[in-house]
Amino acid sequence: MRQALLTVGVLGLVNLPVLRAAWLHFGATEAELDAALPGDDLVQDANLVATRAVTIAATREEVWRWVVQIGADRGGFYSYDLLENAIGCNVRSADQVEERWQHLEPGDRVHLHPQTWLEVAEATPGRALVLHGTDPMPDFSWAFVLNRAPRDGTRLIIRERYGYRSGWDGLVAEPICVASFIMTEKMMRGIRARAELGVRPG
Repeated sequence: MRQALLTVGVLGLVNLPVLRAAWLHFGATEAELDAALPGDDLVQDANLVATRAVTIAATREEVWRWVVQIGADRGGFYSYDLLENAIGCNVRSADQVEERWQHLEPGDRVHLHPQTWLEVAEATPGRALVLHGTDPMPDFSWAFVLNRAPRDGTRLIIRERYGYRSGWDGLVAEPICVASFIMTEKMMRGIRARAELGVRPG
């Protein structure tokens, strides 16, 4: 039994770089990983970058309707509401487009939790939503970029950039990034499912 556990542990350590790359780069192409995206300038010398992507069979305008709604106090995150609410986020992911959530301007706040928010740095309809925050986490940017895909589809690219301000920030950012992979993968599927259904404004 001990030998088996040791073997599993060794294999885990050996494959950790591969697993780490998988959760940091889920769904993204090499070109997308290398591309400069809106929001990159907010955390210029990032210590940790995650770029994830999905193709959606809907126009950028349709996908934008769902992206612009995100927020704990808005349309939710289209992810695992149960897990988010277990830490007090008070989220309920929307299943329809709501006009009241269709407008964001630089300087607006998008809440992750009732006591935690990010500030809107850019909100270009049909193109990019960029959020930025520094407290209580490392310097952090969260970009949702919508590129055209074949057959009038959309390539949704979600990038997180973490800039460490202290030696402890890496100990915070790495676990956050693992959790964000789980939530972001579900978020991308959630946005795709909603946008491809073509749900109209409520």
